[in-house]
Amino acid sequence: MSSSNEAATPQSTNISYEQLTQSWPAFEAQILALLETLGLADKALVCDHVALRVNSIASADALRDTFSRVGKIISDNIINGRTILIIELDTPLTLGQFSIACVELPYPSDKVYPQEGWEHIELVIDSKAKDCDTLSQDLLALCPKLSALLPSEQAAEPFPSSSPDLNSQGIASLAGIKIKMSSPKGDKERLANPTIAFKRDDVCIKVHPHGIKAVIASEQT
Repeated sequence: MSSSNEAATPQSTNISYEQLTQSWPAFEAQILALLETLGLADKALVCDHVALRVNSIASADALRDTFSRVGKIISDNIINGRTILIIELDTPLTLGQFSIACVELPYPSDKVYPQEGWEHIELVIDSKAKDCDTLSQDLLALCPKLSALLPSEQAAEPFPSSSPDLNSQGIASLAGIKIKMSSPKGDKERLANPTIAFKRDDVCIKVHPHGIKAVIASEQT
């Protein structure tokens, strides 16, 4: 890794592959609960990869070696100034109804994460959006419940009052969820892939129009 990455690395206790394996059930439970809260659990979406966070280059290097023995690195790219690896697993991970083929392993930046380990999953929806505003509208069409969280030019109220499954309790259940809209792009990528992230506590679900393999393929064109 580059010397700039090394200089920015915070001190950290290294997290191991074994710890990731042990913490998977708890991460799975948190993600499934967040999916249910967002109203996305029954939308038959594709989960193209899962991502983790580490605070040291030593952890990233060790995990790179271990994941390379149970899969293969299909992308090694610079995004927002740091190395991010995508590993395609020989045996996909199972999370609820999802079969997750790839793991995202970012090398650390100057940000210190309060918790290392599994951090988010990424879902692909049927959308041709090239910006976050369009993606937001497509996501609202798929899941109107999210109008309480996402801006909508068409909705004067958080939820249509006539919807039987959207009540005050449903709105309250979305409290504490933070949203971030972004368009991360690697140095070689040519495919616009706007992203909307929903975070609660220590886990996050990101939604975008293109899967990770399509993004990687765009690097080759």
